[in-house]
Amino acid sequence: MALIRVGSVSELQPGWVKEARVGRQTYAICNSGGEIHALDGSCPCTGGPLGQGALREDLLVCPWHGWRFDCRTGASAYDSNITIAKIPVKISGDDILLEI
Repeated sequence: MALIRVGSVSELQPGWVKEARVGRQTYAICNSGGEIHALDGSCPCTGGPLGQGALREDLLVCPWHGWRFDCRTGASAYDSNITIAKIPVKISGDDILLEI
């Protein structure tokens, strides 16, 4: 797996979400209480752009239909059988790196 830089910790304040693109794939990068998490950027409901959503406490909210996922685990807040992929994150200095 390669480490790919997708942003800076200093540009992602606690409570913020950003969308990162690597090739054709999108990711949702979340800062929850100072911890950086990354998830697949496509909501399973209709492919909504999770990286353009909002973070409410530890829940990432899809901007299209409001589905919510725990940004720490990728688990749906409504149905434990629905999950989105969690992507390993490494921090190097100020760089946010995804292990993909």
